[in-house]
Amino acid sequence: MIVIPAVDIKSGKCVRLLQGRKEDVTVFSTDPVAMARRWEEEGAEIIHVVDLDGAFEKKPRNLATVRQIIDGTHVAIQVGGGIRDERSIRTYLDAGAARVIIGTEAIRDSARIKSICRKYPDRIVIGIDARDGMVAIEGWTETTRITAVDLARKFEDSEVAAINFTDIHRDGMQTGPNIVATQHLAESVSIPIVASGGVSTIEDIQNLLPLSDVGVVGVITGRALYAGTLDLKAAIACTKTQTG
Repeated sequence: MIVIPAVDIKSGKCVRLLQGRKEDVTVFSTDPVAMARRWEEEGAEIIHVVDLDGAFEKKPRNLATVRQIIDGTHVAIQVGGGIRDERSIRTYLDAGAARVIIGTEAIRDSARIKSICRKYPDRIVIGIDARDGMVAIEGWTETTRITAVDLARKFEDSEVAAINFTDIHRDGMQTGPNIVATQHLAESVSIPIVASGGVSTIEDIQNLLPLSDVGVVGVITGRALYAGTLDLKAAIACTKTQTG
């Protein structure tokens, strides 16, 4: 299992939201590139970059900043936020992104997205964000009537790289990840799962480690790193010790 630090961008700044609410924003840095470099220096293998403005406005809005992060680091960058079509996917991949995250369109037009996933094998991540088990879309402003498990199953055999699973109630709250829901999803599909939402301390990482046996390959963490309740180097060392 790998620990993946998050760099969320809003208005060109590195921020964190509470449960995805754009009005509940905390600015942690005015230099997202510097933050990405910091996480790289502390041992990150992948950095999770989200264009929050893009997520709310339904199209990429911080491409220039994302490009600077890609060009300014030497680790894999996965990018999400407002990516709705193949043109945007191609733009990010051509810019050097290792993976591109698709959220809303995975439910709006799953057949088209499955076709795109097969066109770019192991380069597309499906972002599934759930509120009480039901998938939320449009920057988490709309809750659908499809379960996280049912949506994930649609993408079996589509050559997706992974599924990023976020429990919205836990996101940014530092209340611990939703172990039960994450395990249920991982056991329901053969696609690798990356957990997100709620990580606060090294104990949360330790609690997730047993899920590697059922296909949880990584965990995304943001606020805990910025608030100082989780040390990235220690978290990475923890995963290496447990798996090595």
